[in-house]
Amino acid sequence: MMTDDVRRAQVPGPDIGTALFLAAVCGQTYVQYSNKEDGLFLVPRSYRLVGEFTASAYDNSPERFGFLIESDVCAVLAFRGTGSAVDWVSDFIAQQTLYRPVRNAGQTHKGFTDIYMSARNQVHTLLNEVSPDKPLFVTGHSLGGALGTLAALDIAINTSFAAPVVYTFGAPRVGDPTFVQAYNYTVPTHWRFQNEYDIVPHLPPLVYQSPHTKGTYFYLHVKGEVQRSFKMGSVSANHILPSYFTDLAKEKPADAAAMCAEPPGWCPELD
Repeated sequence: MMTDDVRRAQVPGPDIGTALFLAAVCGQTYVQYSNKEDGLFLVPRSYRLVGEFTASAYDNSPERFGFLIESDVCAVLAFRGTGSAVDWVSDFIAQQTLYRPVRNAGQTHKGFTDIYMSARNQVHTLLNEVSPDKPLFVTGHSLGGALGTLAALDIAINTSFAAPVVYTFGAPRVGDPTFVQAYNYTVPTHWRFQNEYDIVPHLPPLVYQSPHTKGTYFYLHVKGEVQRSFKMGSVSANHILPSYFTDLAKEKPADAAAMCAEPPGWCPELD
């Protein structure tokens, strides 16, 4: 079923079955991070782990930030996000820096970009182990969605995977209008699932004045918004990945049940 889902994602419009599968993959990036000692997480049946990668966040110490898995028909690159919207509100607001992987591609959020650049060489090394004939899916939730967006343009220009298919969940804005124009022109498919009651996709603001640089920065979202609407009782609950998975599962309950049956613990669950 998982293989069928990713095949269906190559038709126009977002596929909910594929979104469910990729949201579950995103969930395992949190499991990977939570298992500090060994980084163990679940890989779905018919997939194998190509490798994991680390990145340096704001304290400059490397942390597990995601992985690349593949099946006989496709590969999935997943980036980890954060669990709490409240913790990230202030961190989402930042000045911009040059998006260095692609010439003339504008400016992007400095915090997100620094994290991605710290993982970039590892990501490219892992991609070199996968056949470029396979479709590549890029996914992430929250901060992971921002990192996936930064990665997708880089991958489309600088690797053999010229047409990555991107699914993000609760992702913030990433760059200025120049970056968004370059991204929307270059990356053929991006579906950006966004809960209207989730604060994170509204950050950084469209116009941000930095108290540090005194500069004014403009932010836009990349293409592909898929509007969702659910309230889960708190700012954080409206953002967390299990809430997005639960909302999507209501549209495909049979698919969700089959997917979550094996392996046990594969799907994100609300507490």
